[in-house]
Parts: sequence; C-alpha cells; structure tokens
Amino acid sequence: MNKNKTKSLALVLWLSFLLIFCVSTQQASVSQAYTHTDLTDRVDELFKEWDRNDSPGAALGIFKDGRIIYARGYAIANLEYSLPWTPQTPSRTGSISKQFVGMCIAILAEQGKLSLDDNIRKYFPDWPDCNGQITLKHLLYHTSGVRDYLTLVELMGKPEGSGYVYTPTELVRTLLRQKELNFQPGEMYSYSNSGYFLLSEIVSLVSGMKTSAFTKKYIFDPLGMKNTHFHDDPNMIVENRAYGYSPKKGEGFRIDIVRLNVIGDLGIFTTIEDFLKWDQNFYKNKLGKGTQELIEIMLTKGKLNNGQEISYGFGLRIDDYRGLKTISHGGSAVGYQAQFMQFPDQKFSVVILSNLSTFPAGRIARRIADIYLADQFKEPPSPRQRRRREMPKPISLAISKLKEYAGNYYSDELDITYVLKMENKDLILELRETSHTLSPYAIDSFGWGGRRLEFVRDEENKIAGFTLEEGIVKNMKFTKVESQ
Repeated sequence: MNKNKTKSLALVLWLSFLLIFCVSTQQASVSQAYTHTDLTDRVDELFKEWDRNDSPGAALGIFKDGRIIYARGYAIANLEYSLPWTPQTPSRTGSISKQFVGMCIAILAEQGKLSLDDNIRKYFPDWPDCNGQITLKHLLYHTSGVRDYLTLVELMGKPEGSGYVYTPTELVRTLLRQKELNFQPGEMYSYSNSGYFLLSEIVSLVSGMKTSAFTKKYIFDPLGMKNTHFHDDPNMIVENRAYGYSPKKGEGFRIDIVRLNVIGDLGIFTTIEDFLKWDQNFYKNKLGKGTQELIEIMLTKGKLNNGQEISYGFGLRIDDYRGLKTISHGGSAVGYQAQFMQFPDQKFSVVILSNLSTFPAGRIARRIADIYLADQFKEPPSPRQRRRREMPKPISLAISKLKEYAGNYYSDELDITYVLKMENKDLILELRETSHTLSPYAIDSFGWGGRRLEFVRDEENKIAGFTLEEGIVKNMKFTKVESQ
C-alpha cells in the first residue's frame, strides 16, 4: 500500500471516528446522563406521545436547590435536518418574555431614569386622551385598558403567523389611532400584549439603546445567559434553534414561525440551561444594585382602583397551586409553547420549551409538580375548566333583507376597509385574501367566529355603519363609505 492510500485511509478512519464521537456526544447531551428513577420514568411517560423521530417535541428542565436535577430533550427540534431537542436547544418562549421587560423597567426605575407612576404621554406625547390617565404600572399589571395589538392586527387581516409583517412603528401608530380604551385604567385586569410591547419601546426610549441591547448588558451578560437574547432581527442566525411547527389537517406538520422584529410581549430565545440562571436570580439577585429589593418589586402584586389585589406582578403570575405559592408564566408564539413554574418555598421549578403549537406545556408542568411535590401539597388537584363563550343561535333573514347590509365599511382606528357582499344566499365579509360568512343573530346583529357586528342606522333608517366586538375589544366603529 503506497503512502497516499495510507493517508487517505487514515483520514477516512479519523473522520469516521469524529462522526461517531459527535453523534455519541449529541445523544449523550440529549439524555444528559441523569440518574433515572421511578420519578424520572413517570416524567418521561408524560412526553411519550410526542417523543418520536418524526415529531416536534420539547425540552424539559427540573430545578431543585439551585441545580438541574433532571433535563431532557424529547423528539425533534428541526424536522428538516432531524436535529433532536436538547437542554441546550434555543427556542422561542412567547409571553415568558414579559418578565424580562418587567426586569428592565425595574432596573431603570432603580437607576432613577423613570417612575412607575409616569404618564404614558411622557413617552408617547400623541397618545389619545380617552378614558383616563395610563401609567407604567397600568401597563405592567395589565390594567391599562389598552386594546390588545394581536387582536387589532387580526381584525386588520394581518394575524400573527399569517406572513404579513408589521413593524414596531406601525404598531405604535395603530395604538395611537385608537379612540377609546377597553375600560378606565385601573378599573379591571385584562391581559393585553400591547402593554409589554409599549414597555419595551419605553425601555429603548429611556435607555437610549435597543431593548435587546439593554437586556444583554443588564440581564443576560451579568447572569451568564450566553444563549439567550431578544430576537428583534428576523434575519439573525440562531445556531441549533428549534423551529416552530403546527399540525397539518390529516397528518404531518407545517413550519409555523414568526418573522417579526416586534418584541416585549414576546421575542425571547433561551435554553433550559440558561433559564436555570434566571430562575436562581429570584433567590439571590445579581442584577442592578444587587439587592433583593429588585426582586421584591418584580413580585409586587398589582391593585385595582378599588384596592383589590390581582395575582400579577412584573410579567409574572404570583399565585398558588394546590396550596403552595407559585411564581409562573406561560408562553405561546406561532409554532411554540412554553411554561415556567417556580415553587419558591420549595426551591423547585419546572421549565418546558416546545416547538409544537398544540403542546400542553402548562398541563404537563403541573403534572411534573404533582409527581415531585406529592408529599408537600396542602390541597388535592382540581380540574381546570375553560370558560367557553356561548354564541346565540343564528336566525334566517330574507335575501332582500341581507342585501341591505352589503357595502364597504371603513375603520379609521384600524385604517382598514371591510367589504360586505352577497354570495348566493349568504352575506360575506371580505378582508384582504380571506372571506367569512356572517351569521345573523337578530335584525342588525351578525357575527363570525367569536366576533359580533352590531349595525347602526341613520335618521332615515338606512345602514350607516357598524360597531365590532372581539373579546374585550368593544365598540370598534366602522362607517359605511359605499353601497354594493
């Protein structure tokens, strides 16, 4: 055998060894070499439905007394390249991002650069004068009454994940066009993503740097969270990231990811191993001036105008589960689900990151807590029931009556025109590339999905427009600008 063949054979053997080593390392990373016990076997069983080589899945971290006692990746983080989930896989966290914006606001308040009682007009001078004064506290505690921007963009025909791209500047303009709030500030609690989007914009305005840069400098770097960032650049490469997926009708999955530079209410990419560092900072703060007062501010519950306390702090829910205090938050973004659940008195936490839109991260986190804290709970588990809004039963209207409602209707708050037209025997609403059949519930009252349209008439009893209701968003006015 000549020297060239010997070198080639040696190179092949070396590359083969390197490939086997990398695969073995990756597999070891997935299993993490944690001691398997009856408890971990029961945990693994909770993920069994998704733990396949052809399915999106999740990563799990269970923290106790300042360390990871169990971590695993289940199924696939990237179906195109069959990359498995690991505790080192970066993933979107949805609304878990809110607590990081809450910390930014707390740090800036500690620095004396803003006050929690500041009027929103200090930062957005053109904010409309309606329903009372909004403060930063109102935004933090979801008591501002500001309409949720995800609902607004959906009503504009640009729903999250639809492929339409809207910018922070466009969102601010949309919110500035709103002519009323859902309710008087401080009157009630109503979850709104707009509040934390606006807080992120305020962090940038006050600090003079992008919020993504501020969090890196004042949160992620001090805590050593090297694989965590606010994703405000949709073209940014994130190595080994999990890609989001949703089930297709029938079988299989489709890619379902966000390509927006909007952050604040969402936008954080992180890993299980990085999140341990954030989780532990609640017990011994390293941020800002390094005092525990910063954490106490984060965990201060909000209050309504009538003095009633709500179970929400700075991007965190402060509540209890089965009689034990919890600090938690869930997260959902297009194609992703996440859950953070901490039991501070037990120094125990569960974190789940998933790249499947239908993954029940919250339910599984509670089931894991049931397993590990079984002998410490003070109350039995109770079924969690979702309230479903009952819609009225549709009625029949004559075609001649339905034709009355046909026309173009414009909303200056959304800067959008809804086209209502007759197709066969139905009244159809057209919005961009979509169409919806309107169901009549009564004379001048229609709906589609969970939305309601209440038509209004002028002095001559002719249709002048309608008001639109979508969940907590009410009295969105549309004016008839053209008849069909």
